[in-house]
Amino acid sequence: MARVASHPVQIRTQRLVLRPPALADAARVSLLAGDYDVACMTGTIPHPYSEQMAGEWLTGARAGEEGVVFMIERDGTLIGCTGYRAFAPDHAELGYWIGKPYWGNGYATEAVRALIAHAFDADGFAYLKAGHFADNPRSERILRKLGFLALGGELRECAARGTTTDCLTYRLGRAEALANLRWP
Repeated sequence: MARVASHPVQIRTQRLVLRPPALADAARVSLLAGDYDVACMTGTIPHPYSEQMAGEWLTGARAGEEGVVFMIERDGTLIGCTGYRAFAPDHAELGYWIGKPYWGNGYATEAVRALIAHAFDADGFAYLKAGHFADNPRSERILRKLGFLALGGELRECAARGTTTDCLTYRLGRAEALANLRWP
């Protein structure tokens, strides 16, 4: 049976640091995640997304109300966020976003690879799930590159769009991850 580990101080990859959220991140989170092009590809980030809203979310994330959350930094600058939430003892669903100025550099792939290693190692999950809206081919490429296998589709709420939209879902088992991923 999986457990949810206490929040680690940080995870280092070749180019990134994944660290716990801080209340001081509110302005930067509001700026990056509040960009409609970012928010509309997540299920839960509304648009507009004020600094106060980001601060409230960070308070919950620091208290563990959002699952396991990491802020993604490159050279000391916050560029995005990733994390996972356990929905059953044997699995969790992960998510991520990268600020638009940092798209196209492989940061999401690098951060999520590290997150996967942490989730399987620290929390002992049998598998992870993830999803992306059907109009987000970048996220599809990330998940497929990391070995996730397509499960199907479903409708999910999108706060920024104010409606439900088609979402494609994926699964990555522990055995497949160990066989296919280079751990950071």
